[in-house]
Amino acid sequence: MIDKQLAAILVCPENQTPLELAEDELIARLNRAIAAGKLKNRAGHAVERPLQGGLVRQDQTLLYPVVDDIPVLLVDEAILLEQIRG
Repeated sequence: MIDKQLAAILVCPENQTPLELAEDELIARLNRAIAAGKLKNRAGHAVERPLQGGLVRQDQTLLYPVVDDIPVLLVDEAILLEQIRG
């Protein structure tokens, strides 16, 4: 998983607000949505691979996935968390 010291200095590429490591419960909920084929990234593409982890923006609206222990800080790859709320 991503180093906590690294995570502490990372910011959202869109608005430069802090990011924090996603809780296991959130990753589990997102992975259930992925398995059901119901999760898309901001570019509108289906997320097909289960998440190992993620970084959540301070306002709790976006998650940037962590793939092979590398944070993917691309705006189009972010996942809107409103998809799993409801």
